[in-house]
Amino acid sequence: MTIRATAWVAAVVALAASAAALAQAPAPQWPLTGEGAAAFVAQAETQVARSNILSNRASWIMENFITEDTEALAADAGQAANELATNLAMEAARFDAVALVPELRRKLDLLKRSLVVAAPKDPKGSEELARILASMDGEYGRGKYCPAPDQPCLNLSDLEKIIGQSRDPEALRRAWSGWHRVSPPYRDRYARFVELANQGARELGYADAGALWRSSYDMPEKDFAPEMERLWQQLKPLYQSLHAYVRGRLQDRYGAAATRPDGLIPAHLLGNMWSQSWDNIYPLLAPPGAGQGYDLTAALQARKVGARDIVKDAEGFFVSLGFDPLPDTFWKRSLFEKPRDREVVCHASAWDLDDQLDVRIKMCITTDAEHFITAHHELGHDFYFLSYRGLSPLYRNGANDGFHEAIGDTIALSVTPEYLKRVGLADTVPGTDSDIDLLLRKALEKVAFIPFGYLVDQWRWKVFAGEVGPQDYDRLWWDLRARYQGIARPEPAEPGGFDAGAKYHVAGNVPYARYFLADILQFQFHRALCRAAGYTGPLHRCSIYGNKEAGAKLRAMLALGESRPWQEALRSMTGEDRMDASAIIDYFAPLKAWLDEQNAARERGAARH
Repeated sequence: MTIRATAWVAAVVALAASAAALAQAPAPQWPLTGEGAAAFVAQAETQVARSNILSNRASWIMENFITEDTEALAADAGQAANELATNLAMEAARFDAVALVPELRRKLDLLKRSLVVAAPKDPKGSEELARILASMDGEYGRGKYCPAPDQPCLNLSDLEKIIGQSRDPEALRRAWSGWHRVSPPYRDRYARFVELANQGARELGYADAGALWRSSYDMPEKDFAPEMERLWQQLKPLYQSLHAYVRGRLQDRYGAAATRPDGLIPAHLLGNMWSQSWDNIYPLLAPPGAGQGYDLTAALQARKVGARDIVKDAEGFFVSLGFDPLPDTFWKRSLFEKPRDREVVCHASAWDLDDQLDVRIKMCITTDAEHFITAHHELGHDFYFLSYRGLSPLYRNGANDGFHEAIGDTIALSVTPEYLKRVGLADTVPGTDSDIDLLLRKALEKVAFIPFGYLVDQWRWKVFAGEVGPQDYDRLWWDLRARYQGIARPEPAEPGGFDAGAKYHVAGNVPYARYFLADILQFQFHRALCRAAGYTGPLHRCSIYGNKEAGAKLRAMLALGESRPWQEALRSMTGEDRMDASAIIDYFAPLKAWLDEQNAARERGAARH
């Protein structure tokens, strides 16, 4: 073991020990009075602040240096943090019937609903839960597909490159299938995780772990799923038009390989390992004879833009709005490129290590448009962290988890041709005759994602509720993907499969409704900020880059953290207190009309034949 590795493991050992001591500290039974609640909350704030630092640092080390040792030690730290959060949630629930001032009531409610997974009271069950979570996270990060003994093994980045760039349907199928072989080995562990997570949730008074998740949105738990469905119904016609157009063009390109009697699109042909975004196949879908508008990947590569430069460009956008630059420690401690000497979890993520200034990102950046946009997304998290760092530890979060995911993507919507020209990444700004090209490219990223963002937690809620067992995980997964996305598995399912686990957020137990909500909110935010900037043109051409008025409105909302219900935070920015997908419909209105024309023409042509 290298000196560097030894230091990292020693650090995790110390962190795990500190976290365990914190979790095991005896908790007094506070009197059920306003004074008792205030004293409990004051202690909880201190404990939560310390626990966040310990668990975040342990997780950072494990994800940046994956070994069995760091997995085990990070699991210990995670277990201690989870046990503390569970204990605090149970103590907070004791005050449910006590009349309290609004601020105390909100803090107690946040303690109760802060858990992503509730640890069982049984210490053995709690330990087992933590180790399962750490092992699945690590196994996902190490995952490789080895085509043959005499061929090199391929990691997820290698396979994603094939899926995104190849136009050979057989090569695409092999890459897709190869990655989906990574997750079956931990299917049974996932099933056991479900049992333990449900046990912990029920001990807190929830029906199951899914109910625990749905309780976290400043509304009755029973109302959250219908709210998701309302938003999906707003967007479904737009998605259906895009799906019909894409299916037709893929059939033109691939013939029988893309054609199914049920009208579903084979998942491996859509340019993304999970078919959650389709922008990689834009060249196959562009209107015949139309210009591409701009090619950001080509522009970045021609200018020899490196990983650090991409992050600098993203930082520059936030600074142009009036945010302070990122602290020096961000540049010293973040991970921008995949190391050659060790395994890391390459899934892009943002980190708040100390609830103050130690913010970071972890990305394996390559010079392309996707990572350029992703860098803006991840910095949205970091600037959110920095904006609310002065608040109580219980308020240091997004107004809801969809807000946190939406901020960077809101900024990315302002990465327009006009913006790229201003920062030197485009020589000219394409005219309005390129708008369909620009909108189609954006729809392949944003609109294509909407049903996937919706269905991932639909699947988990049903799994948590016991509607299916492990033997039916794949059947349910593909039933939902057919119903909402209109896609199909490219080859028959195999016994013991676990295709859902090939998505990081399932293996890593990250709730996914936040990404669906973020897709809605980012357009709602974008429309409001464009109005604040005085912009009156087409929404898809608006960039708030450099506009201090829009920046002030954004900063004011971020500074609220989770101190107020998300409806109030939304109103402070948009004047609206309900999530509304009409901004997406407005943004893509010209494209929707064009898609319907193209689909109608194809149907007429098919009828003539």
